[in-house]
Amino acid sequence: MDFFQAHQHLTAGEWILRAAVAYLFLIIVARMLGQRAISQLRLIDFVLALIIGNIIANPLSDHEVGLKGSLITTLALVLFYIVTTYGTLKWNLFNKLVTNSPIPVIRNGEISYKGMKKARLSMDLLLEELRMLQVKSIENVGLATWEASGQLSVLLKPEYDAVTPDDLRISVEAFNLPRTIIKEGKLLKEELLALGKSEDWVKSELKTQFQAELKDVLLATIDGKDHLQVFYYG
Repeated sequence: MDFFQAHQHLTAGEWILRAAVAYLFLIIVARMLGQRAISQLRLIDFVLALIIGNIIANPLSDHEVGLKGSLITTLALVLFYIVTTYGTLKWNLFNKLVTNSPIPVIRNGEISYKGMKKARLSMDLLLEELRMLQVKSIENVGLATWEASGQLSVLLKPEYDAVTPDDLRISVEAFNLPRTIIKEGKLLKEELLALGKSEDWVKSELKTQFQAELKDVLLATIDGKDHLQVFYYG
């Protein structure tokens, strides 16, 4: 375990071992931080990512820096992060301290220059965000806010919002998410068990409805009405 300690010289193999340990350790850290920190880089997440990156980078590039201390420091920071995240959920005042509030940048079709200045948001970036959200005109926007995650949220004026079946008093069937039962020619036994279906039933349906064998199927899904949808290898 010499590669863990500070050394005058490290062999190529020891450098590789350091990299492998750091890589696996960072995967564990990412799992501990949770999906929010990965998908939405807020202020506290950004600060933590900078610190951890710097701590781990040192022993991976400097043989005189030990790996053990970096791992312990990183674990301590992750624990502080978890406590801080819990604090933001428990205490509103603490949440306001570490989390930025949404900043309104458009109200009732009018651009708020004060809000854009506070969010440090340029006009070009605002227009880009609106295009990405498929908003045709600023005049159609009821409220647009710059979120703490660095994304624009848009609510359209009622007259420009999409018409829903509820608006038209049209009854629709309950949503039912199709479940995957075959992937790349292999049956997903856990899904079949949850659905109460057998392998023989699937094979029989494939042969009867589609004249297909299991090995020919790239993907197959089934909905709540036992309707099969099959995609073949192209």
